[in-house]
Amino acid sequence: MNANERLPSDEGRARSGSPSLLGSLGVFFRGFLEHPRMVGSVIPSSRTTIDAMLRRVDWENCKLFVEYGPGVGTFCPHILDRLPPDGRLLVIDTNPRFIDFLARSVHDPRFHAELGSAADVARFVHDLGYDHADYVLSGLPISTLPENVADEVVDATYGVLREGGAFLTYQFRPAARELTEERFDRIDKGFVLRNVPPCLLTWGWKEGPSDSARNAVPHPRSAEAVAR
Repeated sequence: MNANERLPSDEGRARSGSPSLLGSLGVFFRGFLEHPRMVGSVIPSSRTTIDAMLRRVDWENCKLFVEYGPGVGTFCPHILDRLPPDGRLLVIDTNPRFIDFLARSVHDPRFHAELGSAADVARFVHDLGYDHADYVLSGLPISTLPENVADEVVDATYGVLREGGAFLTYQFRPAARELTEERFDRIDKGFVLRNVPPCLLTWGWKEGPSDSARNAVPHPRSAEAVAR
């Protein structure tokens, strides 16, 4: 399923529909009540979390950005506003209520919403005509996912990312960070106080041979940053 319904503006920027705040929160809350283990929080992420999470993306060189568990699209307009005119945003969710809401409310030809598992990300990426993704953002509650699913998702993510790309997670518990540390070549850490509840940010970088050599000495960004 995709939501290609109109052309972007003259500046090449994305514009989403404008469903009421109560409407989007109502959909989010119903999704949480139906599948609390898959949503993870009853409150969408704060603007501080969004800005901190997206700050390290190299947008000029981002052709395909993937998001797992977009919910009602809290991150989507902020990603689309930063994405180049020829970029794509692919979102994947197992909740048909969220996918239907996004398909009706986001009107940008660069936006594609798919119903399914994040573990199948490679298939969705290839179906869009890409060999790999540049960045993958996940709000999935890793600590509450069914047994082995979290491992499958993180393994699939590493496999689909290009060298130099990153896996971005924002979580309330350290499970996602721990899995990222186990599989990715380098990680950066952050912490956002102005979120309910406060959350851990992690960027897992997939590096090629030249990147690994360059980063033999700890990268200056590796120190944990706190956003307030």
